[in-house]
Amino acid sequence: MPNFIEQLSRCLASPLLTGADISERYQHDWSSETAGVPIAVARPGTVEEVSAIMKLCSEHGQKVVVQGGLTGLCGGGNPRAQELAISLERLSGIEEIDTASMTMTVKAGTPLQVIQEAAAAQGFVFPLDLGARGTCNIGGNISTNAGGNQVLRFGMTRNLVLGLEAVLADGTVISSMNKMLKNNAAYDLKQLFIGTEGTLGIVTRAVLRLYPKALSRCSALIAVSEFPKVIELLHKLTRDFAGTLSAFEVMWHSYYHFITDNVKGITSPFGERHPLYVLVELEGGEQERDQLLFENSLGDAIEQGMATDAVVATSQREREGFWKIRDGVAEIGQFIRDVANFDVSVPISAMQAFLAAIESELKSNLPAAKMLVFGHIADSNLHFLCYTGRREDIKAMYSIVYRTVGQFHGSVSAEHGIGVQKLNYLHYSRSPAELALMQTLKQALDPKGLLNSGRVLLQQA
Repeated sequence: MPNFIEQLSRCLASPLLTGADISERYQHDWSSETAGVPIAVARPGTVEEVSAIMKLCSEHGQKVVVQGGLTGLCGGGNPRAQELAISLERLSGIEEIDTASMTMTVKAGTPLQVIQEAAAAQGFVFPLDLGARGTCNIGGNISTNAGGNQVLRFGMTRNLVLGLEAVLADGTVISSMNKMLKNNAAYDLKQLFIGTEGTLGIVTRAVLRLYPKALSRCSALIAVSEFPKVIELLHKLTRDFAGTLSAFEVMWHSYYHFITDNVKGITSPFGERHPLYVLVELEGGEQERDQLLFENSLGDAIEQGMATDAVVATSQREREGFWKIRDGVAEIGQFIRDVANFDVSVPISAMQAFLAAIESELKSNLPAAKMLVFGHIADSNLHFLCYTGRREDIKAMYSIVYRTVGQFHGSVSAEHGIGVQKLNYLHYSRSPAELALMQTLKQALDPKGLLNSGRVLLQQA
């Protein structure tokens, strides 16, 4: 091992972190999974350094864990015993903004917010957006195929990546830095590295798709009496504002009232309590015209019984107030401990029955269980937290929920990924044939099992 560490140090321009120099930052992501201390932390600043590291690791059979902003919620970035951590924090920066092609070329360690701000400065938008925007890195977003708040209109990260560069387990650099929207020249190799959580290769650079910045934004918080009305409202707004509806966030009363009752500085704009709340946004080309159409559409929805009440934002401050309620989930940790956090997908038509089944199963097995439910909904994504106040109940809650997800033909991961946390539940969402094909791909690209081993896919004997 000393010989490996010495050789590894010579691959890097920046110091290799070992021993007491490995801070807690490199020992765990945002998940509650067990933290670990890697044998060392390598912080490459170029793709050549990443390649050299992996060539050396391949020669020595050294397993690695790849780290970005460490905002993951599934334990994928947490080091295991005797693993080398490769942090891409120094592989950061925007290389080019091509305004004619509407693309941005970036390094993998670039924070998402830096990318958003650089696009805005040029009159564009990079529409991927999530609460961890200031900390998460684009390489991690790509590796997990991150979703976020505007999937309804722009799709997930996969839809926003035109090209990328990645380093394989043996150090080979695969460069597919395509800028074109249409490129059908044989296999689309970038897809091997998007959403595969670093198990097939390390993303080092990417070409991102930009969009013109919207000239108008209309936001409203809507009260709804029952879930079937939520679906009717979604269909109406989708028809009325085809192509411009960018957010449709639903909060059940359990979540909404917990946030507005407990989180300091967050209040409800409604005088009465309602069963469901929908945060809606659309983006268009002319504020006054779009605002009038938006308000008329919401008025129609209330008249037709789809909605009970609505509050339309008349300022940026009011809009931010709506989103503070939706994003208040980040504050829940100060009130509730030992929470099972879920990010699942089920067909929209099955959501009401699915939640009823989950609640029934939890109450039967864990009578003290409570749920706080919210989600993007229009993209089939539900988020919810379950808790009993007992840490020892968390595993049982995972088992109950993911088994029910399988029964409803859903996905155990809508946008957060698999990592370590959902490893033993993936079979509820993928068939044996699919899992076997994934193992074949892993064996072909990483035959020694060096890259993020024991994550996403069960290790084979």
